[in-house]
Amino acid sequence: MIDGLVTLAYLVAASLFILGLKRLASPRTARAGNRMAALGMLIGVVAALLSERILNPVELVGGLAIGSVIGVLLARRTPLTEMPELVAAFNGFGGAASALVAAAEVLRGVEAPTRVITEAGEFLEGGGLSMAEVAVVAVSVLIGSVTLSGSFVAWGKLRGKKGLGGFRGLRLVSIAVGLAVLAAGALFVAAGASTAGGLDGGLGEGTALWLGVLAALSLVLGVLLVLPIGGADMPVVVALLNAYSGLAAAATGFVLGNYALVISGALVGASGLILTRIMCEAMNRSLANVLLGGFGADATVSTSGGDTDQPPVKATTADDAAVMMAYAGRVVIVPGYGLAVAQAQHEVRELVDLLQREGVEVAFAIHPVAGRMPGHMNVLLAEANVPYDQLIEMDEINPEMGQVDVALVVGANDVVNPGARDDEASPIYGMPIINVDEAGQVIVLKRSMRTGYAGIENPLFFKPNTQMLFGDAKETVKAVIGELKTLQAA
Repeated sequence: MIDGLVTLAYLVAASLFILGLKRLASPRTARAGNRMAALGMLIGVVAALLSERILNPVELVGGLAIGSVIGVLLARRTPLTEMPELVAAFNGFGGAASALVAAAEVLRGVEAPTRVITEAGEFLEGGGLSMAEVAVVAVSVLIGSVTLSGSFVAWGKLRGKKGLGGFRGLRLVSIAVGLAVLAAGALFVAAGASTAGGLDGGLGEGTALWLGVLAALSLVLGVLLVLPIGGADMPVVVALLNAYSGLAAAATGFVLGNYALVISGALVGASGLILTRIMCEAMNRSLANVLLGGFGADATVSTSGGDTDQPPVKATTADDAAVMMAYAGRVVIVPGYGLAVAQAQHEVRELVDLLQREGVEVAFAIHPVAGRMPGHMNVLLAEANVPYDQLIEMDEINPEMGQVDVALVVGANDVVNPGARDDEASPIYGMPIINVDEAGQVIVLKRSMRTGYAGIENPLFFKPNTQMLFGDAKETVKAVIGELKTLQAA
């Protein structure tokens, strides 16, 4: 009876995961999808803990309460500018949990071997894990440990921590550590397989030893894999690490025989890999190129080929920008990470409302890798209640940019860099961009002339139809709003 209820609970949880993931495909239903998936996870966790009698009801409720409070505090206190770091940390914790649970299953076999009665009435002792299960444990510990250390290196890079770049000979060291990881994994599986189901009291001490070595080397490998990847590639890395955490969870689910964990891990792994592919296509780069040749990790790169005869930039004022947009027929706003840093999404929404009162058609052009994680700009604008139908993807808006009167770039840099389209010497050449330079006029809101996250100079700033409006984006947009209100009152 209990086993049937647990199986039913796992089925309900898996169904909620699938339905929640489906709803995450649209901004309109994303919040509901997130709630459904969270409910599915709660059901799965409670069912697993009760079925295995791991905790009594008081401990179960207490643990859920403590975890919920921590989660709510983290979510509420983390500004949207730091959401990518929070996602990276969650990926790391997910990988760690999978590795620890899988390792605990092995260690339980070492400390408390099972006793089985054969048909002949003999007692045999074994570790309780088959060779295949030991191999899956190795996979879970490897992927989970790589995800843990790699995610926190990504967290440090997103936070702008110093000393997280590559070093001479890094790739040779990475190859050596990778080979050592494979060797440790093979020795762990061999040690486990030699005793699993055997007569010597379960999995031997050598199994636990090689498990520790595998985990330690995998942690080092995770650091080495993420260190050389440039800051501009972090959206891809976050998506890939998310896939890793899901794969680790699925592997642990096989070891435990937990169907809900297998399904949820497979869903996360598959969706993470699909998202990684989408991110790579958005940058027109292969995953191997991202992992092995990341740009933007070190010094600033110029795309001008050493040409110092760039024309001077044209600065503008909030007054001129307000007049330009008030008399435009169509305005397209391109948000970037600078918008998140300035927390200017609410002011931008107010600006849009004022322009629409003047009869101006306004839309947002969303680049797939704008910000520090996939969908960063969508989340940012959703917080300001920007209507979903105003968010237009890059491929859809680009053919129309020639008919746009004013393109307002708020804190974006690399995703509007025409060097990616025109300059074969540019490190980001071939990356699809939003073609704002084709608009009649371009206004760029920026603090200074510093390069973007990729460390690459942007020739857009020097084009004759571009004007720079320097300053903090939030304060600048407020100034433009004030000028628009003055114009409307006149």
